[in-house]
Amino acid sequence: MPTQEDRRRVLAMLAEGKITADEAERLLTAVEREPVPVIAGGFAPTRSSNSPKYMRVTVDANEPGDGPTKVNIRVPIQLLRAGVRLGSLIPPRARDKVNEAMHRQGVDIDINQLRPENLDELIDQISDLTVDVDHEHAKVRIYCE
Repeated sequence: MPTQEDRRRVLAMLAEGKITADEAERLLTAVEREPVPVIAGGFAPTRSSNSPKYMRVTVDANEPGDGPTKVNIRVPIQLLRAGVRLGSLIPPRARDKVNEAMHRQGVDIDINQLRPENLDELIDQISDLTVDVDHEHAKVRIYCE
């Protein structure tokens, strides 16, 4: 359970501009799950034994002429579980057409092989997923929490 001191540290880092509001939210969520050690004024990342609950996608862009754009999407991992279960209801012929269309787009995945019993391994693997893209006019982050 997080202590009041843990919360104060996160809020102090946010107030000092050391972290963003999204990062503060992630830290508070992580602190609520399990104790997180403090190193040199910040929180040290730890690998949680808990499965992630969400996949987060954030975009902060400022294209010339278009102005600022902010996107913050939090997708529940349970949605992935439900999607795999619902996929079994798709007729085989339709799944074959999806596979063909994905193959034409360069995505070599056979959706016939996605099964609920194999999903836990996939979720374990994506829990370590982090994608950071820094561009002159945009920053994109994809991660699990």
